[in-house]
Amino acid sequence: MVQPTRSLYVIQHTDAEYLGHLEDHLEGRNIRFTYMRPHTADGKLPATVKFTDGMILLGGGPWGAAGTRNLPSLDDEIQLVKQCMLEGAPVIGIGIGAQVLALASGGSVEAAPLAFDVQTAHRTDPDALNGFLPEIYPMVTYMRDQPVAPPHGRVLSETEDGGHALFQVAENCFGFAGHPGIKLGMIEDLIMEFDESPDDIGAGLDKFRAAQTELVDALVPIMTGLIQLTGWMDGRHSENMPQSRTNEGL
Repeated sequence: MVQPTRSLYVIQHTDAEYLGHLEDHLEGRNIRFTYMRPHTADGKLPATVKFTDGMILLGGGPWGAAGTRNLPSLDDEIQLVKQCMLEGAPVIGIGIGAQVLALASGGSVEAAPLAFDVQTAHRTDPDALNGFLPEIYPMVTYMRDQPVAPPHGRVLSETEDGGHALFQVAENCFGFAGHPGIKLGMIEDLIMEFDESPDDIGAGLDKFRAAQTELVDALVPIMTGLIQLTGWMDGRHSENMPQSRTNEGL
């Protein structure tokens, strides 16, 4: 049986951060994606009527959601995610995207300074991601502020200091505090893209380089569980599917 082609929208908040290693996992499963860039002069967010297959919201570098330096499109994206969830479509939030998902689903965001760190996330639920989430895995964050899952949310893993590393709301919506498919070049480009950068960048880069292999290895089971729970490889969410290709921005 031929599997239906999926087409996702990917909300990009900086020039530097994109799907990274996630691209290979999506393309290998014939899951298409279109980047939307609301942070650019001619950028826009997708129309809600086209959300059947869902969307991924990426990180935002120094942008946050707790009031210090809020993402310019924050309010619009919160409404966008709410509509997407009402339609039962999957939402994956990463970094600032996880903060948007938390706010849209009744959670909150804690103020925190811009920081770049490589930590070890610890699984808190053995059934997380259909049992595919590794018990421990490296988590890279380059972010201001921290997402807090709503009371009805399911915390799947925590950071070393007890923060929410990965949480789930509804059946098919997930918030990742760190980018599971991040590449070294993204961090280097984020440093160059913005005037503001975290303290002690050198130490963070050294930790990142040491963790690269573990990051890539951990992404394999993470994506296996995500693909199953989002329904991107089965017959769910197929009506009104976006027909436009591709991995190119609009």
